[in-house]
Amino acid sequence: MAKHEEVQNGVIFPIGEINDAYAQHFIGKSYYNALVSDPNISVIVGNVSFEPGCRNNWHRHNGGFQILMVTGGEGWYEEYGKSAQALRVGDVVVIQDGVKHWHGATKDSWFEHQAITAGIPEWLEPVDEEHYSQV
Repeated sequence: MAKHEEVQNGVIFPIGEINDAYAQHFIGKSYYNALVSDPNISVIVGNVSFEPGCRNNWHRHNGGFQILMVTGGEGWYEEYGKSAQALRVGDVVVIQDGVKHWHGATKDSWFEHQAITAGIPEWLEPVDEEHYSQV
């Protein structure tokens, strides 16, 4: 049994639908609930949930930023060239323009964060099993 299974029901906001639109940029299954998606506002806010072991590819946000606010479970955040940091409820990560990074669930826990994002995402290579198993 995975830790933090309550995340499957959404912690603060509903979990949303399977994230099919970006599935090619994730290993494992993620879920997305758009909280703010207004074409007249240059920021997107979404509730993102990850099943255990799920993570997104390395990526960067060009011409913008991303802020992650952890609301459930346990996860990882890593900037390229730095050590991965464990994420738990209440943690906030600020990702500057153009910084190559990834984030996702630990191997044995569901994980949920709100993502506040501006700029254009540039999706890069997957976080392979060898790398993921070493964090």
